[in-house]
Amino acid sequence: MSKSVSVAARDGSAASSVVLGTGLTLASLILVPALSQAVGLGPSLTSALRIVLMKAAARV
Repeated sequence: MSKSVSVAARDGSAASSVVLGTGLTLASLILVPALSQAVGLGPSLTSALRIVLMKAAARV
């Protein structure tokens, strides 16, 4: 019984990692450029923010 609980816990954490990574990727591709354009940030700062978010998504 404890094996099935631990497998379910790993599956749940894997699913949450996928959701978090997808969210960070979506934010870096769509939200960061839109928000930086609205605020008036330069393209180099926008790309730096995107790189940071993509690295964070890869670590999850």
